[in-house]
Amino acid sequence: MYMKIKRLIDIILSLIGLIVLSPIYLILIISIKIDSRGPVLFKQKRVGINKTHFNILKFRTMRIDTPKDTPTHLLGNPEQYITKMGKFLRKTSLDELPQIWNIFVGRMSIIGPRPALWNQYDLIKERDKYGANDVPPGLTGWAQINGRDELPIEVKAKLDGEYVQKISLGMDVKCFFGTIVSVVKSDGVVEGGTGAKKEVASSKESISK
Repeated sequence: MYMKIKRLIDIILSLIGLIVLSPIYLILIISIKIDSRGPVLFKQKRVGINKTHFNILKFRTMRIDTPKDTPTHLLGNPEQYITKMGKFLRKTSLDELPQIWNIFVGRMSIIGPRPALWNQYDLIKERDKYGANDVPPGLTGWAQINGRDELPIEVKAKLDGEYVQKISLGMDVKCFFGTIVSVVKSDGVVEGGTGAKKEVASSKESISK
């Protein structure tokens, strides 16, 4: 029953978000085009509910010559591919805003396990153990407010499983406000991505989400 209510909430809030945030979208679009050549949006094949595939939308934060379908943390030197505007977008998580459209059309939910890349077989397999592939992926989720980029795959999948077991309005509200706190504090953001925390002198920017 709650899943139907959850979907209704997703539709209402994503529609409001698209309308209210439209001026910010416009500013970011112009800024991205001025900063570097290439499309404004970045599309990438991700794993959705029941392991179906869909194209996730993000504001482009990397140069157009960046290797495709490679998690950023697996790139030899990811910093060299990130644009100036991209650094700002990733640090503030504003690059995720286009996913509001993914939510509106039903490919994602506001809260749920973050959608894995189609070729992150280890994460997909680990999530199968907990039924975390059987719910809509989310813009943010339980794992994101409990470690984010610092988490090893096994721990991230287990946290995703905990979310599936406890899925409710209360759990979604907790994840939503927890995400706001995490973004403001940049909690769990690690240069280079997922699995191991690294010391970086320049900044604590998010490299993969």
